[in-house]
Amino acid sequence: MHNFTNDYSEGAHPKVLEIMLESNLEQNEGYGLDKHSERARELIRRWIDMPNADVHFIPGGTQTNLLVVSSFLRPHQCVISADTGHINVHETGAIEATGHKVVTVPGTDGKLTPQLIQSVVGSHVDEHMVQPKMVYISNSTELGTIYTKSELQDIRETCLKNGLLLYLDGARIGTALTSRLNDLSIEEVARLVDVFYIGGTKNGALLGEALVICKEELQEDFRYLMKQRAAMPAKGFVLGMQFEALMKDGLYLSLATHANEMASKVADIFRENGYGFYTEPCTNQVFPIVPNELAKRLIRDFGCLFQAQIDDDNVCVRFVTSWATSQSSIDRLRSFFQEHI
Repeated sequence: MHNFTNDYSEGAHPKVLEIMLESNLEQNEGYGLDKHSERARELIRRWIDMPNADVHFIPGGTQTNLLVVSSFLRPHQCVISADTGHINVHETGAIEATGHKVVTVPGTDGKLTPQLIQSVVGSHVDEHMVQPKMVYISNSTELGTIYTKSELQDIRETCLKNGLLLYLDGARIGTALTSRLNDLSIEEVARLVDVFYIGGTKNGALLGEALVICKEELQEDFRYLMKQRAAMPAKGFVLGMQFEALMKDGLYLSLATHANEMASKVADIFRENGYGFYTEPCTNQVFPIVPNELAKRLIRDFGCLFQAQIDDDNVCVRFVTSWATSQSSIDRLRSFFQEHI
């Protein structure tokens, strides 16, 4: 049975394990000051074409989000997010636990717009309310959609006009950059946001995210903030090695491309059987709408997740593919429909 529950069920890509095995008996400096982390940082700076970017390796996505928001906001300030945003839905109040409110608005297919951002700014008018200071977006989003260049440019302009920081959660940035609908380069992303991260956990690493601080005014003393938030593991070289491998020879984008290709095949199977989608499939998350009873069988046999009740008779479920999804898994899903539908 192949499980389509998420894109982090498998361990790590063989090239990641290979560099870790080859370097296993080395003695490295701790806390991310080792040669592997330095190499990975330099590879990332070259990739994004930003020599002065500050790059840090953090164990997980929620910890990265918590660290960014708590570090760059003053106590009375808040972060704006789509209602589907990971910091709002799937992080157990981690941001609020730091003392910062997440102000949400109903997104458009999981995305924020300048109008939605402006509505929050316009409704928070004095010192009796939290002060908006940061905009949080995900690319790809929690609904598998992506931001176009013009959309990100417009959000950037809105942030500049209102003195807001722009933070991009890149847990699945690989699948966004390799989407058939994408027109953004990683260099453009780095210049349009103040801070973002490159997700490793969901794209071939055992664990870890690469946080990139583009705005130089935010870079000062960040390692102090990491240590205070327990985000500076002694064996930081374990994270650095993984990103050193992922950033070489185009491996990172190659793994994301495979995940998207497998997801496209999943979507084709549902289309061929007459089913529509909650959002148009374009990355490695697919959200088909199916009858209630079929949803139960798909959840049982393929590990997909319930996403939303559409009406009395139909449900949206979520299928997620990864760098490790095999053609045999796709074939099994196709056979299921041939045998049962």
